[in-house]
Amino acid sequence: MDVAKILAQVKRLQIVASRQVNDLLAGEYASTFKGRGMEFDEVREYQPGDDVRSIDWNVTARADKPFMKRYQEERELTVLFAVDVSASNLFGSGERSKLELATELAALLMFSAAKNHDKVGLLLFDQEVRGYYPPRKGRGAVLRLLRELVAVEPRAPRRPRGDGKAQREALPTDLAGALSFLRRVQRRRAVVFVLSDFDCPDWELALRVTARRHELVAIPLSDPREQQLPEVGFVELLDAETGEVLELDTRHRAVREAFAKRAAERSTAVRERLRRCDVEALELSTERPYVVSLHAFFRRRERGRR
Repeated sequence: MDVAKILAQVKRLQIVASRQVNDLLAGEYASTFKGRGMEFDEVREYQPGDDVRSIDWNVTARADKPFMKRYQEERELTVLFAVDVSASNLFGSGERSKLELATELAALLMFSAAKNHDKVGLLLFDQEVRGYYPPRKGRGAVLRLLRELVAVEPRAPRRPRGDGKAQREALPTDLAGALSFLRRVQRRRAVVFVLSDFDCPDWELALRVTARRHELVAIPLSDPREQQLPEVGFVELLDAETGEVLELDTRHRAVREAFAKRAAERSTAVRERLRRCDVEALELSTERPYVVSLHAFFRRRERGRR
């Protein structure tokens, strides 16, 4: 993608996301993601009605009159976005691909974070870490992250030979490796959004370990054509992760039903693995408005805190 297209796309993301933040989500974001707790602010003289448990006895002894410790909420957060930019996320049967959906949602949440003076960082990964951009404050930092996200080019799968076998074994998306990298570079607790279709093996343990240190939100991405096949005759399905091609005759109802059953089982398995990790999930599809789903997610989190 050339520079002009990158800048134009970032500008569009900025306009759309900023409008949604101002009109809808800033308050919900602030109330949903809290700061790290209370931090010391100052010492002041005791006033009638103050909680005696907050008396600073050392200062009181020196001054020969009671003084109080005053605290305030430490609101500032660090928010990290781990975005899967593997080839499978290029797929989209409608107006947007899964990666475009991830980019639009990330833009909205990034600008919400910037409005609340939070630091925002970005981790891009496929079979390896493609880029890491440490958390920074401000809209300028968000725009830089969006430029990197828009500019990244998913690597095409290895094409199969005529016998249907891949030229060489394709490496799967390494979500576990990306999370391990994230834990090394981000020591302090952060809110971490993982945007992926989770079409990769062996990530459950890494997710569970990461969730012990950070506040983790998983965002599984999907497209309706990954769940249901239309009746259109013979089709070739390319596995974007391995490069393998599968030929199916969609005229047969049994073929379509078997495909849908397998897709449903996979979605259920991802959902169950996330539940076992005790990680909150916001499931998104390219066919549905993500703002509606985000509203519902915020409300669900808020109810869970009560």
